[in-house]
Amino acid sequence: MKIVLIGVGQAGGKLSTALARHDDAMGFRAVRDAIAVNSANADLQDLPLDTVLIGQARVNGHGVGGDNELGAEIMQEDALELLDEVSGRIDSATEAVFIVAGLGGGTGSGGAPVLAKELKRIYDIPIYAIGILPGRDEGSLYQVNAGRSLKTLTREANSVILVDNDAWRSTGNSMEEGMTAINERIAERLGLLLAAGEPVEQDSVLGFSDSAEREIAQSVVDTSEVIKTLRSGGLAAVGYAASQASEDPDDNINVVTSTTRQALLTGTSLPQASEADAALLVVAGRPDVLSGKGIEHARSWVEAETKSMAVRGGDFPIDSDELISLVLLGGIERSPRVEAFMERAAEAKRETTEREQTKEPAGEGFQKDELEDLC
Repeated sequence: MKIVLIGVGQAGGKLSTALARHDDAMGFRAVRDAIAVNSANADLQDLPLDTVLIGQARVNGHGVGGDNELGAEIMQEDALELLDEVSGRIDSATEAVFIVAGLGGGTGSGGAPVLAKELKRIYDIPIYAIGILPGRDEGSLYQVNAGRSLKTLTREANSVILVDNDAWRSTGNSMEEGMTAINERIAERLGLLLAAGEPVEQDSVLGFSDSAEREIAQSVVDTSEVIKTLRSGGLAAVGYAASQASEDPDDNINVVTSTTRQALLTGTSLPQASEADAALLVVAGRPDVLSGKGIEHARSWVEAETKSMAVRGGDFPIDSDELISLVLLGGIERSPRVEAFMERAAEAKRETTEREQTKEPAGEGFQKDELEDLC
């Protein structure tokens, strides 16, 4: 799939950078262009992407301070300028645009839905989003922002691939370390998904020097299958797992099936997302060890597990000693994790409202009789 990445906000810019770097390092060439958009100039300074600063007239490059309503207003006000910047990057060869944003902050959560709406108004290609859910420890404001943003973004984008921070942050990691690790893992997973629709230069990627030594993959996944899987709209997730491959394809029948089980049951970007309206299984590995029978067995298992009759499957040739199973799930709104998050966001909103209603008048909270004066 030939795509353009637009990272909105701090988290969106960092993840877009990780995706572009991974795509370039692997030689996939799926990412045709990538830019980062923010209202905070400092968050754009160290990014290796082209950048666009929005909202200068309102916040003077200092960001929106977590106010996603202001983030939405700024994106709307500067939409024409941003669309002009984007127009030179989206051409007839572009098959989709991915907006990448953290849903808990201000610029990303507020600006991403507005940008999706504007892009859909102009371009006749899918406008997808990658939305990062805040962790439980990131505060009420982030939960409320993400709940509001997710509802709006799901309406405006063709599909939203969710990434749950809590699912992938390692115990003991700082917030910065955790986000770096999450970005790298997401780039690895989504990078493979995006590249699965692209023709692979097997001499360079697989290391074959003689075309006679190649074994052509049996059912290579193409871009249309990714788009069809996401066609139902709403929310999506990606599952991923890898296992050591045997040199004998027959031995890999069970390896493919067990790895696919791990990808769906324990390796998804949104835990507990197993029921889906549609799914796509991509099995990556060296063509000479890939098992067509194993892929079909795994596809049938995904069909039964997701309770979906729209499950596609295929392989993707890549130079690796491992077999990698990637499962794309489309239409996962019924996921317990999604329902739990939306309830958490609603509860955070109720708590915030109650605090505001019971807040003492200015100055009264400063005079407390039980506290003694210092002198």
